[in-house]
Amino acid sequence: MPNDKNTSPVGWYLGSYLLRFIELDDEGRDDPEARFLSWENTVLVKAKTIEAAYSKVERIGKLNSKPYKGGPLGVSVQWEYLGVTSVLPIYEDIVDGAEVAWTERAPRKLKNLRQWVIAKTDVRQ
Repeated sequence: MPNDKNTSPVGWYLGSYLLRFIELDDEGRDDPEARFLSWENTVLVKAKTIEAAYSKVERIGKLNSKPYKGGPLGVSVQWEYLGVTSVLPIYEDIVDGAEVAWTERAPRKLKNLRQWVIAKTDVRQ
């Protein structure tokens, strides 16, 4: 199927998954109104189909969700896997400068667009 937007012609996909941080003994950890620190991690996976890529992203997310003892008191904590948030095909070979993702944005004023841009001196986290 030529030009299928769900298929990567180069076999690579960009996938993201969501984790939340919990204390395993916290009785409120399943409260849907509670707030939790979360990470959305993005990974590259090699796969033949978008569904196979989803499965790989899911497996990676679950591997990063093991309980451990945290902090000076050794509290039982975990980055709990919540699920896959996106899987996108990559359309170009993975080389220096290859475009791996893009996002279309709604029209904005130029002054607001310019606020999104960061300087080289601000790139470090």
